Amino acid sequence: MPNKNIYRPGLYPVRPAESLQELVRSSTRLYANRPAFLVKDKPGGAYRPILFREVEEDLNALGTALLSLGLGGARIAVIGENRYQWFLTYMAVANGVGIICPLDKELPPGEIHGLLRRSGATAIVYSGKLEAAVAEAIEGISEIRCLIGMDLPVSDGSHLSFQELLQKGRRLLRGGDRAYLERTVDPDAMAVLLFTSGTTGNSKGVMLSSRNIAANTVNMSRVVSVSGKVGLSVLPMHHCFEMTCHIITGFYQGCCIAYCEGLKHISKNMAEAKANVLLAVPLIFETIHKRIWRQAEKAGVAQQLARGVQLSKRLSRLHIHVEKQLFKQVHDALGGSAEIFIAGGAPIDPAIIESFRAMGINMFQGYGMTECAPIIAVNMDNYSKPAAAGLPLPGTRIRIEAQDADGIGEVFCKSDSVMLGYYNDPEATAQVLQDGWLCTGDYGYLDQDGFLYITGRKKNVIVTKNGKNIFPEELESLLQKSDLVQEVMVYGEDDKDGDLKVCADIFPNYALLREQHGALSPERMRDLFDVIVEEVNAQIPSYKRIHRFYLKENDFEKTTTQKIKRHLAVHGAAQEEKKQ
Repeated sequence: MPNKNIYRPGLYPVRPAESLQELVRSSTRLYANRPAFLVKDKPGGAYRPILFREVEEDLNALGTALLSLGLGGARIAVIGENRYQWFLTYMAVANGVGIICPLDKELPPGEIHGLLRRSGATAIVYSGKLEAAVAEAIEGISEIRCLIGMDLPVSDGSHLSFQELLQKGRRLLRGGDRAYLERTVDPDAMAVLLFTSGTTGNSKGVMLSSRNIAANTVNMSRVVSVSGKVGLSVLPMHHCFEMTCHIITGFYQGCCIAYCEGLKHISKNMAEAKANVLLAVPLIFETIHKRIWRQAEKAGVAQQLARGVQLSKRLSRLHIHVEKQLFKQVHDALGGSAEIFIAGGAPIDPAIIESFRAMGINMFQGYGMTECAPIIAVNMDNYSKPAAAGLPLPGTRIRIEAQDADGIGEVFCKSDSVMLGYYNDPEATAQVLQDGWLCTGDYGYLDQDGFLYITGRKKNVIVTKNGKNIFPEELESLLQKSDLVQEVMVYGEDDKDGDLKVCADIFPNYALLREQHGALSPERMRDLFDVIVEEVNAQIPSYKRIHRFYLKENDFEKTTTQKIKRHLAVHGAAQEEKKQ
């Protein structure tokens, strides 16, 4: 039963937006003279602002120019690094031209080729860095009739210049062309075709409507406020988490987005942009957190930092907040303006959330999937639990199906953000959409306060001979508490008796091993990890114990969002046999 006595803050006020078109138009009028984006004209240069009213002018110009090319109703792919032109392409297409198909810039040309064929794209907007990959990817695709280069100074015989298209659009608008301005968009029709980066097989084409994304944006804005702040865009924009939760939500709330120059430049760019908000996957936050502690260790102040964290936690319970004074060096290292860290894309160790909070940065996490545009649950910025995925997003219903004795079952959700279906795959669509409910494929439970906790993926669950469920993600999280474990994957392996035993493939942090222990023999290496595994086993019930582990020489093959491709992994004993 929900705990009726617990404090729950109110929701932030929002304005309605039935579609992306309505959302963008209202923002460009409300925040006309505010900076919407901070961009750099050359690597390492200074940031310059682009105002909301300038964004509206550019969107109208690009949309008008694309329609003049006969691309009305077309599927248009966009591929490239995070940048302003990428945003313009996405929004101009989704808000009146046709269907936008964002592609992952890290994919090899062969995979890009396959996705272009599957999407039915007839035009591509690409960045200069991707020119060679795009040229290779489009070979043999006769349907591609329009190539638009973001960095081309002038158009040539086969490629159009993005800048020249903007200029053309402006001329057409001045001449009275209102085709794009007056174009109506069905909020319930497919506007975006996104391909998942699945860890268990081929990617699926997720069909999202304008209403799906607008609803997710508005409802997220009820519980998380970034109004008037500056966010640093780090995650790739083809990722629904970055595009909806950061870029579009920021645009809706009047938050300015600065584009990051790369993962190595996060701290530098945060300082330059005076960024307050960072939205990222756990790996990025874990890396930042480890760097803070390693620097403290090298400076001989690790114990002092640990005492400061404990003191801050005690003081915060008394509503005394001196975090920025206690951890000034940490804040300076993060650019001096960091206020909010939002983690998503995978579960994060709640201890990291608690640590950043103690240092004066409001950190929390959310949970979702591309099929829900993407947020299903998120912690409120003023009411959260570190270990929880969050509360159901306003407007979202969550139910737990086939619960076990601990209340754990499969998570189903229903909201205006649930996708239209999988593109050209009615069978897969029928498997996950049931009477408007989205079957997430994740196991989890709801606590007495309504917070959702995710325990693991249904496909990954290890079922023992006596019917016990073991969630690999739980054990992986425990193993990764050791700095000597770089990556790990837990799975079930049949033993001679036909029972399923829990095993782990571990990719050690070889650099840290060398730093701490020097050259190690295989036997000594094994002894070190025996201790780590046994420490984990001491914390868990006997049926979950890790019976065997294997040390990997190379890291796991991963998706571009840094999730291990479980279906491609060669496990334990098979891996050992391969070596021999």
